[in-house]
Amino acid sequence: MAPKPIPKNFRMPEIPKYNGTTDPNEHATSYTCAIKGNDMEDDKIESVLVKVFGETLLKGAMIWYHSLPPKSIDSFAMLADSFVKAHVGSIKVDTRKSNLYKIKQKDNDMLREFVSRFQMERMDLPPVVDDWVVQAFTQGLNNRSSVAITS
Repeated sequence: MAPKPIPKNFRMPEIPKYNGTTDPNEHATSYTCAIKGNDMEDDKIESVLVKVFGETLLKGAMIWYHSLPPKSIDSFAMLADSFVKAHVGSIKVDTRKSNLYKIKQKDNDMLREFVSRFQMERMDLPPVVDDWVVQAFTQGLNNRSSVAITS
């Protein structure tokens, strides 16, 4: 890919810098969304994604970025993949799925309150198989709600 210049009207969005302690997938996704929300022409987005990614990194992540061999990255997809692999130790592990099973509907909770809390926790997790979500949800219901749903 022949890099295009960064548009003069481009403004780096405010996103938290990555320091190696959080999920690299989340950082790459947040960064991509922020850049794409910058109202640029599609053909310029890819180049900006690649060129300014380093500005979102701190500490060891910045050292990793600057140690990439020159011209070794052809696309943002390649850069993001390399970034995630380099910081794999910070990925939210699948065992966090068990957090879904810890969400319980309290006796005084309305069903909609439970659904809301359940969804908020689910959004914080990596993708979880739908069957597990359904099972965790139904196990979290209190007896009153469980009877209403199965009746």
